[in-house]
Amino acid sequence: MSGLFGRAVLREVVCGSRAWVPSLLVRPCSGGPSWTLERTLVAVKPDGVQRRLVGDVIRRFERRGFKLVGMKMIQAPESILAEHYHDLQRKPFYPALISYMSSGPVVAMVWEGPNVVCTSRAMIGHTDSAEAAPGTIRGDFSFHISSLLLWTVGNQQTFPRTSQVHVEACALPLLPVTWHRNIIHASDSVEGAQREIQLWFQSNELVDWADEGHRSSLYTA
Repeated sequence: MSGLFGRAVLREVVCGSRAWVPSLLVRPCSGGPSWTLERTLVAVKPDGVQRRLVGDVIRRFERRGFKLVGMKMIQAPESILAEHYHDLQRKPFYPALISYMSSGPVVAMVWEGPNVVCTSRAMIGHTDSAEAAPGTIRGDFSFHISSLLLWTVGNQQTFPRTSQVHVEACALPLLPVTWHRNIIHASDSVEGAQREIQLWFQSNELVDWADEGHRSSLYTA
């Protein structure tokens, strides 16, 4: 009986309707299926580049059926980082974040596909790598957590550039901060993705290439 059932399922997969396939590839954030073609920014951060994880990230997105339309390696200037993280500028960890993101090259990518913004966020996992689920990129690859010390000078919080011994000798108050090196960034909304793509890429750096056969087998009902 199981053999007949298995053959029937296989026959339906090969010869029948493919309407079920996108539901396996694209999981909408809520409600019913969403077929909106979107683009999102995905960036492998310096720790991910240094650990040679770029290929693993690309492989996961390609296996998910998304299309890579832009990619470059860049030593991100502070001007781009400041704009990218403008909403975090008043956070105590902001100086450490900018230092971390400028510590090495970043591989920035633009991926295209149905519901790619929401799906990519699910693929990379929780921002706190300690809480990222197994099977997500952060859950599978994140492990480095660095404890940083900030000191306050007047009302300004400053990222340490000298030794802790020097700070203690100056009797400057220390503020412990934990910063998670979590490998990867992905845009958190369609609007945010549009803004970030324009920040990181020029329009002539994005390539609209044809993948008609691949798209029809993955996305078309």
